[in-house]
Amino acid sequence: MDSIANLITIDYSSLFIATFTVLLGIKAIVSIFEWIISKLGLETKWMRKRREEHELLVKTSQGLTELQKRHEKDMEKSDIRDEKISNDIEKLTEMIVDKVINDMRWEINSFATKVSEGKPCNKDSFKHCIHTYEKYEKILEENNLENGEVELSMDLINETYKYKLKNGF
Repeated sequence: MDSIANLITIDYSSLFIATFTVLLGIKAIVSIFEWIISKLGLETKWMRKRREEHELLVKTSQGLTELQKRHEKDMEKSDIRDEKISNDIEKLTEMIVDKVINDMRWEINSFATKVSEGKPCNKDSFKHCIHTYEKYEKILEENNLENGEVELSMDLINETYKYKLKNGF
């Protein structure tokens, strides 16, 4: 029973200080041991593992730096390619718009020539030509272009169409 009573009266603050002191002593002894081993040129498993981890960290850091540089170069090349593709698409769009405008202009002028020569044309041909002219005007407006060649042809087509509507096809 005396031993149980002694346990209750233990000074825990002294026990804590004693444990802390012992741990500090062990740490100091280990540090001195590591220092001696490193001076002798020996290497323990723990020291080798720490060195290898450090080397791996350095290699990884260098690899990441290299990848970042490569990524920056790739991004510059990508930006240049994107700009070139954008310019090519813009040129191609202009070419297509020019072709569509020229085709519509040719179709309208050809129909106007056919009408002026008195060749037979049905109502659907007139409607198609008028609809083509509306598309033509819309494309010109969307691309900030001006109409100069087709207006006279459309005047002739519209007059002839109105005349034929009044007098019957």
